[in-house]
Amino acid sequence: MNRLGIEMLTLLGMPPVDYVRLAGELGCVSVSTGLTGLPLTTFGIDDFAPYPAWSLRDDPSLRRETMAAMRDTGVKIGLGEGFRADAGMDVASFAGDLDLMAELGAVRINAIGLDPDLARCHDQLAGLAEMTIARGMAFTVEFCPGFAIDTLDKVVALIAHIGRGRCQVLIDAMHFLRSGGVVEQMRALDPELIGYAQLADGPLAPPGDSYMTDAMFARGVPGAGALPLREFIAALPADLPISVEVPRLDDLRDMGPRAHAKRVVEAARELGA
Repeated sequence: MNRLGIEMLTLLGMPPVDYVRLAGELGCVSVSTGLTGLPLTTFGIDDFAPYPAWSLRDDPSLRRETMAAMRDTGVKIGLGEGFRADAGMDVASFAGDLDLMAELGAVRINAIGLDPDLARCHDQLAGLAEMTIARGMAFTVEFCPGFAIDTLDKVVALIAHIGRGRCQVLIDAMHFLRSGGVVEQMRALDPELIGYAQLADGPLAPPGDSYMTDAMFARGVPGAGALPLREFIAALPADLPISVEVPRLDDLRDMGPRAHAKRVVEAARELGA
């Protein structure tokens, strides 16, 4: 069964039509995407701009072209990105973006929890789950060191608050394994709670001051680091969607996005993804 996809961050925001067609060329079944590109100037990178600006939110013709590319290739949007619960905001503001994700045929929406008031964070994510489900999409929540919801256990507690069957956990291998998680925890978890997995490699070390910089721009090619990715993949449900999230800014500069994407997809397949 082919369940492998490629994440938007791997290519740092390639325009969606080219991105979908590249995924199809590589034999991937899905992509993740937000509704706009990822201008690197936002992250303080002023000397490298690999793509023109684009917006699925503001450009109906681009939405039509993207949907046509998905029909042509059979590639789907496995994960809609850009959603969160944070202090000082109401997730009701995401209604329009969720409508667009549904229009684009997204299978699921992913969110993160940033609000340090966990009770409020839980309630906001429950509201976002409700909005997502009402539009016919599944809902996952991703944990990451440095977020308010930063561990697998915290997402499991969130799922208990939202309700089983209404939310699942997205497990990013790097976030999970580098924050002290072990594969045995995943094996012990009810497989119905897991909705999606992301794959990248790296050193087996606790997060340091540069963790988010590494996560955004310098993840390791699967199999090239110290993380037990083969065991991680083997512990996942056999039909679970897996996608490679391997941004490597220097390699994008040196190799170009297509060669980089081909390499990380092939590396993931060698590990059993």
